[in-house]
Amino acid sequence: MPTLDVGLFNYWMVVLLMVTGLYTVISRGHLVKKIIGLNIFQVSVFMLYITMGKVSGGTAPILVNNPTGDELYSNPLNSVLILTAIVVGVATTAVGLALAVRIHEAYGTLEEDELLAMDGGE
Repeated sequence: MPTLDVGLFNYWMVVLLMVTGLYTVISRGHLVKKIIGLNIFQVSVFMLYITMGKVSGGTAPILVNNPTGDELYSNPLNSVLILTAIVVGVATTAVGLALAVRIHEAYGTLEEDELLAMDGGE
């Protein structure tokens, strides 16, 4: 029986969340469920970047009287980029949900198949 390497646990969780989010976006016809699937996928990308930025045994890159220069630091750039991505993700989710509300008011449904049928699509 194969065992799960604990050192790669974060990466396994990233893959699981990516697959779950992608499956939700592809398989569901409800627009709000698609937005939730995109958010799950987005969280997996956040986890991937944060995991890559962590160095085992590394500390925050605060330089205070280190004459030897032998400290091991974690990369702060990944965390900064993810903070920005979280703000953008919240904003795009809000816009998507606002569009879903307007679509529901106009058409009375959020199911993709019904919307396409009402608009004369296939």
